[in-house]
Amino acid sequence: MPAVVMVGPMGAGKSTVGALLASRLGVALRDTDEDIAAAAGKSVQDIFVDEGEAHFRAVEAEAVAAALAEHDGVVSLGGGAVLADRTQILLKEHTVVYLRVGVADAVKRVGLGSGRPMLLGNVRGRIKTLLEERAPIYESVATLVVDTDGRSADDVAAELATALTALNTTE
Repeated sequence: MPAVVMVGPMGAGKSTVGALLASRLGVALRDTDEDIAAAAGKSVQDIFVDEGEAHFRAVEAEAVAAALAEHDGVVSLGGGAVLADRTQILLKEHTVVYLRVGVADAVKRVGLGSGRPMLLGNVRGRIKTLLEERAPIYESVATLVVDTDGRSADDVAAELATALTALNTTE
């Protein structure tokens, strides 16, 4: 069982904070988007373009289930992974951290020339829409919510390491 599962939108810092947190906890980071890309032999963006979002989401749900069953460190999920009902059910058995980010910080981190498939077109507008649509789902699966706006990844990882230690000592 993972030590913690990181969820949140693109630009929240799941991979960056996840790596720093894993280092602090002395465990490995597993990123499900990296698992998917490695298995497919191509980028997530290319999977979206070549096979479509529905195919990607099905593959993603399988990758998330495998990571949750197999990995004992930090697991970072793709921004849309929580959309799958199966994933929401599986996350109920885990400690889940929602890294919350506002539109301005997300855009700064992702960049306007992003190669992310969910951001084709108006990047700022798409990020705003995705944040509004997905925030209630992220909150519903989260054990802990941490705001990342205006903060360094190391500061967020330090806060999480402290919070997780406190959480684990009260369980």
